[in-house]
Amino acid sequence: MVDTQSTFRTGSTDPAVVARLAEILDSQAATPGVQRLRAWAHDALAVRPGERALEIGCGTGSEVQVLAAAVGPGGEAIGLDPNEGMLGLARERAAGSPARFVPGDVYALPFADASLDAVLCERVFQHLTDPVSAVAEIARVLRPGGRVVLVDTDWATGLLHPGDPGTVRAMLDGMLGRTAQPAAGRKLAGWLSGAGLTVRDRGSQALISDWEPVRDTLLPMMVDTAVGGGVVTRERGDRLMADLADGAARGDFHMSVTMFAVLAQRV
Repeated sequence: MVDTQSTFRTGSTDPAVVARLAEILDSQAATPGVQRLRAWAHDALAVRPGERALEIGCGTGSEVQVLAAAVGPGGEAIGLDPNEGMLGLARERAAGSPARFVPGDVYALPFADASLDAVLCERVFQHLTDPVSAVAEIARVLRPGGRVVLVDTDWATGLLHPGDPGTVRAMLDGMLGRTAQPAAGRKLAGWLSGAGLTVRDRGSQALISDWEPVRDTLLPMMVDTAVGGGVVTRERGDRLMADLADGAARGDFHMSVTMFAVLAQRV
């Protein structure tokens, strides 16, 4: 439950920044909800040997490696990201894999018309100021019969317990206010349909976080963001962290947000 993609888009190649963001992504990737939704996405996309597949906003590159294994030696799997620091990490982690990584922007994909069989894009659209143009660009590069799976968060479904309800609500509302498309998850199907693509299937999962992985990463970042934005005072933020720690100690901690996925096809 953190706005990582907007930080990636700053283009920082500072090793410490890249390492911290990678730690957050790795922590999220280890959660059962993300794993289940990613498995659904790959099953729905059904990439076949010899195809050409792209992941937009590839981050650490883990899912591009999955695509590379699916397309095999006769195909091509490409990861695209605007952040050179993350691309460097993705290339490092994919050493020995045929996966390829390129810099690029979702608004101007560096591919010819009708040149891709499959496109995967996870948790990017919530940060776009012009999602309609981005979906049109994806539709442009898809071949007839090509498939796309968009996965994104709906921040209005965020839950955090225990703690003062007013502080929790203020923090979650602050997250909504600093995200370009906070309700992206519920809008994916409409954006895809509006671009002339045919929706074939939908999936969803709650991203439920345990205390330990978020104690020193996501939660302090959320509190610092809320305090820095004037949403809550430092005293209220520290009190919330203490209440959450107490709850975790007695087995009464919950943190979640729901993600949605949509499969669409160019017919």
